[in-house]
Amino acid sequence: MSDTADVRDYEVVVVGGGPAGLQTALYTTRLGHDTAVVDRGGGRAAMMLETHNVIGVPEETSGNEFLQTAQEQVKSYGADIVRDFIVEAERTEDGRFRLLGNDAEFLADRVVLGVGFNDERPKPPVPRTGRGLHYCLHCDAYMFVDRPVYVMGTGEAAAHVAMIMLNFTDEVDLLLRGEQPEWSDETDEQLRAHPIDIIESEIVGMRKGDDGWLEAFEFEDSVGPRSTGSGPESGDDSVRRYRGGFPMYGSNYNTALPEQLGCELNDDGTVVVDDSMETTVDGVYAVGDITSGHNQVPVAMGQGAQAGIDIHYTLREFPRDLETIRENGPVSPDELPGLGSRVRAAAADFEEARAPPLEPDAASDD
Repeated sequence: MSDTADVRDYEVVVVGGGPAGLQTALYTTRLGHDTAVVDRGGGRAAMMLETHNVIGVPEETSGNEFLQTAQEQVKSYGADIVRDFIVEAERTEDGRFRLLGNDAEFLADRVVLGVGFNDERPKPPVPRTGRGLHYCLHCDAYMFVDRPVYVMGTGEAAAHVAMIMLNFTDEVDLLLRGEQPEWSDETDEQLRAHPIDIIESEIVGMRKGDDGWLEAFEFEDSVGPRSTGSGPESGDDSVRRYRGGFPMYGSNYNTALPEQLGCELNDDGTVVVDDSMETTVDGVYAVGDITSGHNQVPVAMGQGAQAGIDIHYTLREFPRDLETIRENGPVSPDELPGLGSRVRAAAADFEEARAPPLEPDAASDD
């Protein structure tokens, strides 16, 4: 790993500034550990036009607004938010971790990987993400109650998501886009027992409303009327109207850093973690979409909280163990408090900013 002039030393470095990483940093910083979040920007949460399923957060809050508020919270407690992209990671001879970014180098006692994954985006023509193209069934299915919906894909996931959407609407199409289905014979039998139109024809055009939302897809061939619900309102049997839908083409997990550090991966490409979100490498944690489970903001935040608490258990100074006390003697008052000076100073500033203003006569010496 090459050296850089700018080397920054922390107890905790969180790689990735999504909900999971920021929640981890919130905990580690408030629990007294010098923390940095190294974020390259973007990510799935930043793409959200609205925030769904996060209690206390209004629906109209965009992903960028949500993340900006979280960053401000984390910084107010003393953490650093650094815009950089970590390209290399290794364990040092003294058991710490060195992370090399494009602009700086970071040293840490603990590393948290919140690097997520990238959805496979379908080929055009498709609508803008959040305006008819949606990747999270649990977040967005509610938006399509009694609305015509499509699911794109040829695999098992596409077939099952199409059937699941019948819980929300009776107008569900499964779009193969000229490809052959890859689901099993059992899934095919199950799928064809549900009132879902399987459309083989490729999409050749798209119609959008003035608000930018998808209104309809134009197909290469005639697709006819729907088997249930309303027919093609345009009168053109190669056009189907949709409010939106879900592409199901899989995900690419960002595993370069976990693999460099020696973390074990699951068969699906996610990182293996225990109940505390620690990987198979001591001192390395993984949170959010890079781990297996539901890809949900509240789930990711819970994982971040769990990781932050566990890191605190392993890094906190006190209580000091008996073996160390017997060897070195009791804890000296000069060693207190057991947190870094930077976090301590930030805590004082935070409380001062929250303190109510003094009454005029209380602030006067007269």
